[in-house]
Amino acid sequence: MNIKKIKADFPIFNRKINGKPLVYLDSAATSQKPKQVLAAVDKYYEAHNANVHRGIHTLSVEATEAYEAARKRVEKFVSSSAKASEDKGVGEIIFTRNATEAINLVAYAWGRVNIGKGDEIVTTIMEHHSNFVPWQQLAAENGATLKVVPLRYAQGKLGQGNGELDEEAFKKALTRKTKLVAIAHVSNVLGTINDVKRLSLVVRRLAPAAKLLVDGAQAVPHMNVDIGSLGVDFYVFTGHKMLGPMGIGVLWGKREILESMPPFLFGGEMISKVTLEKTTWNELPWKFEAGTPNVGGAIGLAAACDYLDGIGMDNVRKHEVELTKYAIGRLTKIPGVVIFGSTDAAKRAGVVSFNVGPIHAHDVASILDAEGIAIRSGNHCAEPLVDFLGVASIARASFYIYNDKADVDRLVEGVRKVIKTFRIHTNTTNDK
Repeated sequence: MNIKKIKADFPIFNRKINGKPLVYLDSAATSQKPKQVLAAVDKYYEAHNANVHRGIHTLSVEATEAYEAARKRVEKFVSSSAKASEDKGVGEIIFTRNATEAINLVAYAWGRVNIGKGDEIVTTIMEHHSNFVPWQQLAAENGATLKVVPLRYAQGKLGQGNGELDEEAFKKALTRKTKLVAIAHVSNVLGTINDVKRLSLVVRRLAPAAKLLVDGAQAVPHMNVDIGSLGVDFYVFTGHKMLGPMGIGVLWGKREILESMPPFLFGGEMISKVTLEKTTWNELPWKFEAGTPNVGGAIGLAAACDYLDGIGMDNVRKHEVELTKYAIGRLTKIPGVVIFGSTDAAKRAGVVSFNVGPIHAHDVASILDAEGIAIRSGNHCAEPLVDFLGVASIARASFYIYNDKADVDRLVEGVRKVIKTFRIHTNTTNDK
C-alpha cells in the first residue's frame, strides 16, 4: 500500500491542528472521507437530486437507479449470500441511519414479537452500548433473562489470550431457552476479533431456537467479511466507519426472517396499499425503509466500497496488523503505559487502548490534541467493559488505511510529553 498516495486522497489531511500536521487516530469512532466519496455525494446532489421510487420524471428515475445500484454495490462488498441474491434479489440489504438503528430495528420488529417471559438473550461484556442496551431493555420489558458472557482477562497483565471471549462461559450460557445471541465481530475497545463462523456453529448446536445477530461496525471496514458464509441471521454495519458518509448504515438479514417481521417505522415508501380500513406493507427491502431515504449517503457508501476494493481488503487488514504490532511494541516500552487486550496483533483489529499511569484518559487526549494527534478517550460506549477492566476511562488509538509508522511515532512522542507534563517518575527506557 502506498500510504502517501492514499493520504493525498483525503482533503482533511491538509489541515493543521494547533499548528501541527494532523495525525488522526480515531477511525474506530469515524473514518475520514476520500475525495472520491465526497465527489460521488456532490455529483448526486448537483446533478440527480430527487426523491426515489415516487416519480416518473428523469431526475427521480436517475436517483432511484443510483440508490438501488448502491444497494447492489454494498451487497457485493460484503458478499452477502450470492445464491440468495441470484434467486431472490437484494432484499437482504436494508439501509438504515447507522448500525445502532439497524440493531434497534431488529429489537423492535423481531425481538418484541419473538422474545417473552422465560426466554433468554445472550450477549457479551465486550459489546458497544448499541448492542447491549437494546437487549437489556427488551429483557426488562418482556420478562426475559439477559446473560452476559465475560472475557478471558488477567487484571494488569498483557498476554496473547487476554481480552478474548471466554468460550467455555459462552457455551454454558447457551440453552434451549436462548432466543437471541448478540455479539460483536470486533470489539471497539480491545480490538478482539471473534470467530463468528465458529461461534455460529456453537449457537446452532447448543441453542437451536436462537437467532444470531452480529455487530460488524468494527469489522466490515477493516477485513474481508463474507456475511453469507458466517451462519448468522442478522448482521449490521455502518458507512461512516468505512470511508462513507454519516447517516447511512446497513442491516443484513435472512430473507425469510425479514419477511416474517412487521415494519419498524410506518409512513411513506414502506406501504403497498392504504385504505381507510387497512394498510398492506411493501416488499423487502422497502418495508423497512420508511420515508425519504439517505440517497446521497447510500451513493457515498457505494463509492467507499469502490475505494476499499481498489486497495483490496486483504491489503487493508495486512497493513493494520503491521501497524498495530508496531504500536504495541513501541508503547509497551514506555514505563507507566498499560495496554489492554492481546499482544497478538493477528488476533485483534487496528485498535490500541491504553492508559498512562494514573493520568486520566481525557488529560492524555487533551495533551495529544495540543500536538495535533486525535485519539479517543472515555468509556467508548462500552461502560460495562471498562468497569470489568477495573478502570475509570481508557485512551484509544485506532488506525486505518491513511496511517503509517510515522503516525505511531508521533503518538509515542506525544505520550512521552504526557508523562513529562505530569512529572511521572519513571525509569529511563531504551525505546528509541
